[in-house]
Amino acid sequence: MNYENLRYRIGITLIKGIGNNLAKNLIAYLGSEEAVFREKRQNLAKIPGIGEVISQEIVNQNVLKRADEEIDFIIKNKITPYYYTERNYPFRLRECPDAPVLIYTKGNCNLNDGKFIAIVGTRNATDYGKDNCRKIIQDLALNMPNAIIVSGLAYGIDICAHKAAVENQLPTIGVVGHGLDRIYPAMHRPTAVKILENGMLVTEYLSKTNPDRQNFVQRNRIIAGLCDAVIVIESAARGGALITAEAANDYSRDVFAFPGRTGDEWSAGCNALIKANKAALIESAEDLMNYMSWEKHEKQKTDVIQTSLFVDLSDEEQDIVTLLRQHPEGLQLNEISIKLEKTVSKISSLLLEMEFKAMVKPLPGNIYKIIK
Repeated sequence: MNYENLRYRIGITLIKGIGNNLAKNLIAYLGSEEAVFREKRQNLAKIPGIGEVISQEIVNQNVLKRADEEIDFIIKNKITPYYYTERNYPFRLRECPDAPVLIYTKGNCNLNDGKFIAIVGTRNATDYGKDNCRKIIQDLALNMPNAIIVSGLAYGIDICAHKAAVENQLPTIGVVGHGLDRIYPAMHRPTAVKILENGMLVTEYLSKTNPDRQNFVQRNRIIAGLCDAVIVIESAARGGALITAEAANDYSRDVFAFPGRTGDEWSAGCNALIKANKAALIESAEDLMNYMSWEKHEKQKTDVIQTSLFVDLSDEEQDIVTLLRQHPEGLQLNEISIKLEKTVSKISSLLLEMEFKAMVKPLPGNIYKIIK
C-alpha cells in the first residue's frame, strides 16, 4: 500500500466544503490527489466549485496532519481502505454518482464477487418480521451459497439478518455510520466479531467519528450501492429502511418488500413501497431468485466441456468461457471486465459475438452465463 498517496486521498475527504462529487472533479481537474495540495491558492480558487474559502482550507494543509493520524490507526488495526479509482473498489458502488471517494473496511470479503443482497427493516421488528428474515436467509444459504448479506448492524431486522447469515455460514457485511474504532450499538459487538470471521465491516468515516444521526442516512446509500438487490422486511410509514429503498431505486437496483396486514404499523412502509410500484412483492427466497433470474446452486460438473464444441473460439472468448464455467450461475458484465482486466466496452463486444454463436446467454441485470 502506498501510504503517501493514501495520505493525500484521506486529506481530500477532510477538506471542509468538499463532498464526494466535488472531490472527484477536483482530482480530475488537477490530475492527482497530491497535485491538489501542491497547487497555489489563487489557482485553486479559479477551479469551478472551489472559490476563496475552500482554496484557503486546502493550502492550510491541516487535514494532512489528521490524515497521518488515520494512517497510523489503519496500520495498527489492519484496516483496508478502498479508493474509488482502484480496481478492488466495489464496482457496484462505483456506479453510483455519489459514491464515497474512500471507504474503510475490516474483515475478509471480496466486495466484487458474489450476489450482494441488502436486508433492512425497522428497529422494532416483530416476530413476523424476524421469522421472514431468518427464513429467507436460511433458504438463500441452501440455494445460493454465493449470496452475501448486507445490512446496517442496527437493532431489529438488521442484527437479525447478520445473525442469521452467521448461523447459516453466509458472508455478511455490516455498513456502519461511524469510524471502525467502535461498534454501535455496543451490545452488537459480539455479532460484529463473528462477522469479521467470514465477512466485513464497512464505513466511509474515519476513526473518532461519532455515530451521529445524519451519518446513518449517508450509511444507507452505501448499503443500497453495494448490492444487487435490496429487501425491506418490515418498516413503518417512515424510517431508515425506506431511505435505503429510495436510494436503491435511484441507483436502478431491484427493490423487494415483504407485505403485511393493512393497519399493522410495522408493515405500513413495505405495503406503501409495493403499492407505489417502488418494490416488488416477495414472500420467499424463491421469489427473489425468480425475479433476479438467479438459478439454484448446482455443483460444478467434473466433466470438462471441450472448447472444440464452440466454433471460431478466439483466445479472448476462451478466457470468458473459462471464467463463466467457474460461475455457472452467471456473472455481471462489470464483474467479467474486472476479473479479465479488460474494458467494459471490449467485454460487451465479445459477449455480443458469443451470444450470436449461442455460446452465452444474457440475463436481466447485464448478467451472462455459459450455455452448456
